[in-house]
Amino acid sequence: MSAPADPSAPPTTAEAPRRRGPARRLAVPAGVLAATVAAFAYVGTVDPNEPGHYPACPLLAHAGIWCPGCGGLRSAHAVWHGELATALHANALAVAGYALFAVGWLVWVVCAARGRPVRFSPSRAHAWAAGVVLACFSVARNMPQGGWLHP
Repeated sequence: MSAPADPSAPPTTAEAPRRRGPARRLAVPAGVLAATVAAFAYVGTVDPNEPGHYPACPLLAHAGIWCPGCGGLRSAHAVWHGELATALHANALAVAGYALFAVGWLVWVVCAARGRPVRFSPSRAHAWAAGVVLACFSVARNMPQGGWLHP
């Protein structure tokens, strides 16, 4: 029979999240939320629709091609002001990314509150699928028929 663990000993990696208090476990997710809200507040305050506030997309400026991120700041500005239709028109993929971030953050908070580690291990197929979605979105918004995807 083995001896019981010493309570004064530092916790192992697996035990560490469970032994910390809930406030301490939620500190990092709260910090990430604060930073995200601050970034959205800045973009919501400093309008990206007015020239001179943000740098232009280099791909659009030099090649005339809309990248997958073009319109992302305008969509964040519209989301901040509650204009979902405008946000979707500016960059629908960015709005989907904001929603995906929100869901991931909520999962992180629930796991942290319960003292469980977050396990996210995307496979190679997930990475390829994300790349294909980005590529298809980029190609579609640069086609003559994809004019409705332009910011």
